[in-house]
Parts: sequence; C-alpha cells; structure tokens
Amino acid sequence: MSGRLTPVNPESLATPRGYSHGMKGSGDILFVAGQVGWDRHGQMVPGDFAAQFAQALDNVLEVVWKAGGGPQSVARMVLYVTDKSEYVRLQKEIGAAWRKRMGKHFPAMVLVEVKALLEDGAKVEIEATALL
Repeated sequence: MSGRLTPVNPESLATPRGYSHGMKGSGDILFVAGQVGWDRHGQMVPGDFAAQFAQALDNVLEVVWKAGGGPQSVARMVLYVTDKSEYVRLQKEIGAAWRKRMGKHFPAMVLVEVKALLEDGAKVEIEATALL
C-alpha cells in the first residue's frame, strides 16, 4: 500500500502549473537514481527530447512499481535537461507523455539546465523521490 501524498500549495505563492509547491505525506521513502532515456539494454531510444523524456519517466516509474508504488507515490522529481528551449518547444508532446503515465498527479518538481549529462546522447535525466 502506497503512502498518501497531499499537495501543499499556499495561496500566498503563485499558482503552480504542472507541479506542486510541496507534497506532504508519510510512509517509506524511495530514492530513485537519475534515469535517462535508454531501454533495458542500455541503448538510448531513437527520437527527440520528447521520446527520451517518455522513456526516462517510464524508467523512473519502473523502479517505483518494483518497490510497490505507482505514479501517485512520486512526491518529488528533478529533471536535468541539456537544452531548456527544446523542453519548452516540445511541451505539448512532453505533456502528453506525462498525462499518459502520471495522469493529473503533479509532484514537487524542479527543472535544471545542465551543460551535459554523463551518458552520451542523453538529453534529459530524471531523479525522483517516492513515498510508499
């Protein structure tokens, strides 16, 4: 049984879009290492940033499911991207991938643009914290 998470969005802050300011809950904590857009064989998926994002999110959720949780268990995500303009340009596709996997669950999130990621060809890396 997953822990229950409740969004914390103070009225004194701007209304968040696509994330929550905070998440409150109790239970076992799962820390998911950064996941990139590679398949089970360690090969980067073909396609653009949106394809890598979808695969990286699938990889995060695979770890969460294995630990006994689901999309609603994710309390926090950190997205590292090599080109934030590409993220912005592909928001529609990224949003569709998000809704397919996460529904209307929006954890506390941060997006950080970085010079490069460890894995060659990786455009996005997602790490997460889940409450189980």
